[in-house]
Amino acid sequence: MQTRLVRAASRGGMAALALGTLVSLLSLTTLTGCRPGGDGGDGALTRGSLSGQLSGSGATFPDPVFQEWLDHYTGSVETGVAIDYRAVGSGGGIEQFLAQSVDFGSSERYLQASELAVARDVRGCPAVQFPVLFGSVVIALNDPALDDMVLTADVLARIYDRQITRYDDPALVALNPDLDLPDEEIRPVHRSDGSGTTYVLSHYLTEEVPFWADEYAEGTDIGWHAGTLEGEGNEGVAGTVLDSAGGLGYVNQSYALEHDLATARVVNADGHAIEPTLEATTIASEEAEADIPDNFQFNVDGVGGQGYPIVGATWILAYSCGYAEEVGTLLRDFWDWAVNDTRAAAVAEDLGYARMGPELRDRVTEEIRRVNAD
Repeated sequence: MQTRLVRAASRGGMAALALGTLVSLLSLTTLTGCRPGGDGGDGALTRGSLSGQLSGSGATFPDPVFQEWLDHYTGSVETGVAIDYRAVGSGGGIEQFLAQSVDFGSSERYLQASELAVARDVRGCPAVQFPVLFGSVVIALNDPALDDMVLTADVLARIYDRQITRYDDPALVALNPDLDLPDEEIRPVHRSDGSGTTYVLSHYLTEEVPFWADEYAEGTDIGWHAGTLEGEGNEGVAGTVLDSAGGLGYVNQSYALEHDLATARVVNADGHAIEPTLEATTIASEEAEADIPDNFQFNVDGVGGQGYPIVGATWILAYSCGYAEEVGTLLRDFWDWAVNDTRAAAVAEDLGYARMGPELRDRVTEEIRRVNAD
């Protein structure tokens, strides 16, 4: 089954690659004939000539790679600039972007029609939104002995709805005949803040499980069952899972890697129980890319083959007008660099994120040029 689009490594390995990247990335020599950020293209930029400051806020999902990118870009590519990104959750990022209190926002869901209308009203020009990363939402487990436990969408929904409350429930035993499941309470953990990670998971469950669609639906912040635990941000959820016997929660794959958490395999649309690896994330994203619409408003659904089924994208939110020239140039240059530089992509992949394919990357590069172009 092909992916359907709905329109509207280890800790040591991460550290080693990040350090190597910081040492080896672009020097401050003069580059000519290159677009800002770039590997060739229109325009010219003297690399190391930019100055100014940017502020951004939003999703915690991409925060590990965003921080690596920012540290490298401001330390080795454009040393005259400062960029601050605060991981406040997708809901907070959208809110601060629409309030114009930051230069850019990020979110794990695209802006809805009503939000695009607000953006136009407050700024006097359209918003620009484009994806920069794909990543998996993984189900992390407190007990290392449960690593690779198999879950379906229905069973996961019933766990969060407290219909399934113990690891030795018959539904879990049937899915895991070779696993010694403990006689232990499951303690599901969710995000306490408005979160794109919550959106990706709840959208997946809404698409796959009828009762979830009726009772909970999808959103960055939903009405969770009273019997669940909570944590703020991906870090908070991971910490609560680690601190709670029987803990089970959803986090960005990079957080599971960072904390060396056990993770579940999830059955996809073709009935395959898939481990949340970078390869499985990349398969899902590659199948999806051909059908991404011009406005970049999409959800990745119906993942089959060897693709991991709970995958989402991270969007960057900016405006097509209203920035000072210095700020607009810096916005375009940084995100062009992040999208196109091969070593920036290597850092993202080491942290568990899937880079975009060349065709989508070219489309996103063109969209970045719309920032402050009106």
